[in-house]
Amino acid sequence: MVVENLREVEKRVCEACRRAGRDRDEVTLIAVSKTKPASMIEELFAIGTRDFGENKVQELCGKYEALPKDIRWHLIGHLQRNKVKAVVDKACLIHSVDSLRLAEAISQEAQRQGRMVPVLIEVNVAGEESKFGVSPEETENLVREAAKLPGIQVQGLMTIAPFVENPEENRAVFSNLKKLYVDIKTKNIDNVAMNVLSMGMTNDYEVAIEEGATMIRVGTGIFGVR
Repeated sequence: MVVENLREVEKRVCEACRRAGRDRDEVTLIAVSKTKPASMIEELFAIGTRDFGENKVQELCGKYEALPKDIRWHLIGHLQRNKVKAVVDKACLIHSVDSLRLAEAISQEAQRQGRMVPVLIEVNVAGEESKFGVSPEETENLVREAAKLPGIQVQGLMTIAPFVENPEENRAVFSNLKKLYVDIKTKNIDNVAMNVLSMGMTNDYEVAIEEGATMIRVGTGIFGVR
């Protein structure tokens, strides 16, 4: 089932790339496996999927230990400072840095472990009170401050758009994040790569691709309803 679902998502990703005049290899599809068993991940691993996303540190760590080591684990959920130590050596990318205090905690642990940790700054584009993330106005400042910290590399921006029935309603959210991303990129800030734009989930990833997403995070569309 998950393999068929992935193939359907893949087909739609290709079509969205074609509509946007983009190459398929410009977009990384992250299979969001939160709450799903290792057996489902193994099915996708067997056909070549390597990028998986988890919301919770504990679950990511458990699956990291149990599954093949060439899986690229993405931490896409809110990260508490007291959980940083457990995840910096396991996540290939932390998508959810939403404060300087969190960036500092990651930096301290990265230095302690002697590694460089790639991160994205989470932006609450729609201004939803229930969501984490910095406001668009505060984003550049957080990018600049985080980029000064040793052991961290800011690779781009991430947002979680509102849950909507009609994906077109989120087009402006994605378009606004892309503008912010381009604006920061043109400033050539030291230690800021700005080559990752993580946006779009099961119900709106096609619109996100059309608006410039380089990473999409698809859970339900691949693994089914939780």
